[in-house]
Amino acid sequence: MSSSSPLLEVRDLSAAWGRTPVLEGVSLDLHPGELFVLLGPNGSGKTTFLRCLAGLERPTQGTVRLAGVDITQRPPHARGVGLMFQDPALFPHRSVYENIAYAPLLQRRALPEVKEEVGRLVELLHLSGFEERRPDQLSGGELQRVALARTLAARPKLVLLDEPFASIDVELKAELRAEFREVLRALGTSAIHVTHDREEGLFLGDRIGLLFEGRLQPPGSPAEVFGNPRTRRAARFLGCNVIAGPSAAVGVLPSDLHVLPAGANGLRARVVVTGPVGRETEVVLETEEGQRLEMRADDGVSVPRSGQTVELGWERSVALTGE
Repeated sequence: MSSSSPLLEVRDLSAAWGRTPVLEGVSLDLHPGELFVLLGPNGSGKTTFLRCLAGLERPTQGTVRLAGVDITQRPPHARGVGLMFQDPALFPHRSVYENIAYAPLLQRRALPEVKEEVGRLVELLHLSGFEERRPDQLSGGELQRVALARTLAARPKLVLLDEPFASIDVELKAELRAEFREVLRALGTSAIHVTHDREEGLFLGDRIGLLFEGRLQPPGSPAEVFGNPRTRRAARFLGCNVIAGPSAAVGVLPSDLHVLPAGANGLRARVVVTGPVGRETEVVLETEEGQRLEMRADDGVSVPRSGQTVELGWERSVALTGE
């Protein structure tokens, strides 16, 4: 496989729970060293996609090739894929060192090599001094660091991360996101990260793919996906207002929506409620057709009162071509 060839090639992958389709014809290429984020709401099929790649679920159709080899029918242990869940699931009676060393020892690597591997990962993930602690002596963030180190110690060709920060305190999430990204970059590890948190996805991904009801929209860079959501569903998921126009709907960010001066003609709406959100004020409005909209105004900008009817305008919008 040349350096320019995809590391992972997924073609027309479908899966079902009984007779209920979960994934429908998903195709994706992942290149060496790339961090791909699969972003979508709960129940969209994200975890099923990872489980199919890891060999924990059998697809109803399609193929998965890793490093040029068809692994569609291979058992999980023979795929070269590491899967890290939201729950760290560490061995409770083993130390941090023993948890990280488990896979290299199972692979019968020499003890000096195992010690070097564990030491490198401990340093990269800021776990120095924790080697002899057991999982019940660690915080949530420390548990996730150990879980990632244990996954990477097996030297998988591909790492799958299933909502690893979902149960982490808000104040630790930003730190862990940056740390995980730096570690994967430093090791040149290819990874697919699954999340329903759009901020997390936009921060982490080299490329992003939106998954809705088992269908993958065309992936792109974070700027491309956020700047051109394509469909009404994608726009809503990414935090845009979807506003019907004379020829097509448009997506407008809450920060781009504003109240027009008195006498101007725009989109008429009634203010439902206002309230502070950090340094901004959130204004929830309802159009005459009953559609709810959200506007964000900077601190110090005058905002309308609850119950007031206003005319709305916007400077920027994105045309939406599908549902």
